[in-house]
Amino acid sequence: MTSQSKTGVGGRGSSDNPRNRFEPIAFVPDESPEGPATRFLKDTSRSIIAYNDSPDVGFDASVNPYRGCEHGCIYCYARPTHEYLGFSAGLDFESVILVKERAPELLRKELSSPRWKPQVVAMCGVTDPYQPVERRLELTRGCLEVLAAFRNPVAMVTKNHLVTRDVDVLAELAARDAAVVFISVTTLDADLCGRMEPRASQPHLRLNAIRTLKQAGIPVGVIVAPVIPALNDHELPAILAAVAEAGAASAGYSLVRLPFGVKDLFERWLEENYPERKDKVLNRVREIRGGKLNDASFKTRMRGQGIFAEQAEALFDGACRKLGLSRRSWSLSTASFRRSTAQRSLFDSD
Repeated sequence: MTSQSKTGVGGRGSSDNPRNRFEPIAFVPDESPEGPATRFLKDTSRSIIAYNDSPDVGFDASVNPYRGCEHGCIYCYARPTHEYLGFSAGLDFESVILVKERAPELLRKELSSPRWKPQVVAMCGVTDPYQPVERRLELTRGCLEVLAAFRNPVAMVTKNHLVTRDVDVLAELAARDAAVVFISVTTLDADLCGRMEPRASQPHLRLNAIRTLKQAGIPVGVIVAPVIPALNDHELPAILAAVAEAGAASAGYSLVRLPFGVKDLFERWLEENYPERKDKVLNRVREIRGGKLNDASFKTRMRGQGIFAEQAEALFDGACRKLGLSRRSWSLSTASFRRSTAQRSLFDSD
């Protein structure tokens, strides 16, 4: 795979900060080869559990300690959510991070409420709970400790090796059939990863995370997402073989979708990094998205349609069967859930 230039500015995924589609006025900063420094702003949300009723998502409740994501994945479908906050889906999304400092406290309050119906809580759902600042702030770990105190099941999704820091809490939940971790593995090509997901863990570290979680007795699956036609789709068999060898028990995938401003960011990224295959990639995406670069229709937006979508599914299914990887969803248990109180923590160690 050949290319001409490195991606982004200052190690960012995007090299642009396009106008917010909701704002009539745009601020255009001076160009800087170093790129913008990351800013962390306080998020004063008064609740932490978000709910959805999408048929394409395998959970109803989720927790996101951060808004925006420093990983800077150029294809990220969550980029447009930053526009609701008055920022850009481009560089702002990966350099202006809103931090929910009270996330563990809010989670404890919501789980303590008699209105809470014990159910799986997903972490992330929107942005990665183990982005770089988590190493310092430990908000995700704080939320996991609350979930462990209540014995409430959790499903983690991340592409950062930092998840291995929390194997102790995750193993405690896993012992009660109340934890599963999904590692996102998009490519085994370190150069492509560095361009496409500039501040996420390199592929070999994600494989190492799978091994570490498996050895700790924590169920671990893999999500190959997004599969991008003419860019990383040919890697599906190799990725699945590598994650199976590392200890993953199940795998899933989704095809790329480019909502709102993400399509323009991704097109510019292709021009800067893989100009020789730009048209081929975009044309293939259009073929799986009914002639557009995005199709938000439920039940097809993750899998796409047409011959290239069918080929990707056949390739994925065949590799999973050969490697013994399950396509099943993990069924976690709420049987051990308990209302956690300070008094109980003193007298009940079970």
